[in-house]
Amino acid sequence: MPIRLLLAVLIVLLPTSVRAAEAEALWQSLRDGGRVVILRHALAPGTGDPPNFRLDDCSTQRNLDDRGRAQARALGDAFRDHAVPVARVLTSRWCRAAETADLMALAPPEPEPLLNSFFGDRASGPAQIAGLRRLLDGLPRDGDTVVMVTHQVVITGLTDVFPASGEGVVLRLLPGGGTAVEGRLPPPQP
Repeated sequence: MPIRLLLAVLIVLLPTSVRAAEAEALWQSLRDGGRVVILRHALAPGTGDPPNFRLDDCSTQRNLDDRGRAQARALGDAFRDHAVPVARVLTSRWCRAAETADLMALAPPEPEPLLNSFFGDRASGPAQIAGLRRLLDGLPRDGDTVVMVTHQVVITGLTDVFPASGEGVVLRLLPGGGTAVEGRLPPPQP
């Protein structure tokens, strides 16, 4: 009986310890540099944006709620807790992404149109992703980590990963150009 109980405990705990070890390895790679973390904005209830929204008017968009704001602050805390040097923070112009970047407080957020959502205009996606790949190819291969705050549709178009709100995909910048997905940083739970 005790052996069965021990096995049951191991079956439950082993995946958790494996995930923790994988996450710590990703944090170490971010400290090493030559990486980009492409993050989906923090929690913002709903899907897409209301009809006739405007980028220059946050009141017309889907925005972070209190949990999303707490999650964004927790994202920044995680980078600081893991001592990740951040060179730049680039963000979509959508208010929920810009607010996430601002609340993370890692570096002054820089608006980058290539990170804007194309959820409502899927036809523009391939050209935008091609432009984003060129932007990534222009980043220093040995520099500090770059953080990009964007939307699910952009991350999926670039990496084939469907991230949760507040989840990050770690990209290694390859020496000859291009990127490789190193792993996923789970979103903090506010």
